[in-house]
Amino acid sequence: MTRYIDHILQPGETVAFTTTLHWVVYLPTIGLWLLAFIALMVGGALGPVSLLVAFVCALVGLGVAFSAWFRRWTTEIDVTDRRIVYKRGFIRRHTVEMNMDKVESVDVDQSILDACSITATSRSAERAWASSRCTISTHRSNSEIR
Repeated sequence: MTRYIDHILQPGETVAFTTTLHWVVYLPTIGLWLLAFIALMVGGALGPVSLLVAFVCALVGLGVAFSAWFRRWTTEIDVTDRRIVYKRGFIRRHTVEMNMDKVESVDVDQSILDACSITATSRSAERAWASSRCTISTHRSNSEIR
């Protein structure tokens, strides 16, 4: 599957940075599978109830993992030399684009786990845009994106 940005690039426009949602979207899955593992380990003491709890946790974890993977797979965040593009969704696609000359400020909040939140605001209030309400993964340092 080709990327959305490849379809909308204008002649002479180049992609400076591409990313997607951060791996932290998998944390609920990891928690559920850890809970299933603990239920299996305690299984001898509690009998079939713990096996049922482990099975349910593992099954729900699988569903949550698929949902997180699909959300991550269908989300693109791209910075070109002319604009910022945020796309999410597969069939029902939602895209937001902002030209670089409209960007007034960019705020980057980054935790120790490398989860990064970016907010770009426009000069005109009605065109304010925030891509930060999703956590994105940064694969390059800020100094590389100039």
